[in-house]
Amino acid sequence: MEQYKEEFIKFMVDCEVLRFGDFVTKSGRKTPFFVNTGYYRTGGQLRRLGGYYARAIREKFGLDFEVLFGPAYKGIPLAVTTAAAISELYGRDIRYCSNRKEVKDHGDKGILLGGPVSDGDRVVIIEDVTTAGTSIAETLPIIRAQGAVDVLGLVVSVDRMERGQGEKSALAEIEEKYGLKTTAIVTMAEVTEYLYGREHNGKIVIDDAIKAAIDTYYEQYGA
Repeated sequence: MEQYKEEFIKFMVDCEVLRFGDFVTKSGRKTPFFVNTGYYRTGGQLRRLGGYYARAIREKFGLDFEVLFGPAYKGIPLAVTTAAAISELYGRDIRYCSNRKEVKDHGDKGILLGGPVSDGDRVVIIEDVTTAGTSIAETLPIIRAQGAVDVLGLVVSVDRMERGQGEKSALAEIEEKYGLKTTAIVTMAEVTEYLYGREHNGKIVIDDAIKAAIDTYYEQYGA
């Protein structure tokens, strides 16, 4: 596993973005792990997060695109910090763009904020996690309504590797349904492999009991 992925896993644990226990997802599934990017709360944390996203984007999509689109609301800071990281790390000046939940009818009017999306633009969408593809279904029409654009794909922080609407994973369903490439900074398989039995900050993050709960969860919901 690449070093930046190992660093990102430890970073999520330190920020309490990745937690283990008893949780319930939006879809009603009881899960032994939970990823909540809302726990990135400081400038330093966001700066590091943008760097991890930037590396994942460069590996999967390269940097030959014009717009990084972050769906409201959680995608807004992700797009901003990652666009800044791409500029800092690779010298590529990518526009960031996000949608508003409500159309603004004065000043900077319209449904978008940040850089514009225009004919010929190549766009990468950035999100935290996805379990059902609902956000993509809402986001793609907004982007494509701006002109003849090429949506290259989607990047998320963690691939939960569980079934979406059918038998395939949510990311695989998005690829199949919308013809998009998808990628994640890390997968849950990588997270589990790295943390199982490993001590971090004086504690075993994934012990035998948690590992068994994860295995049981994937027996039921794994893609």
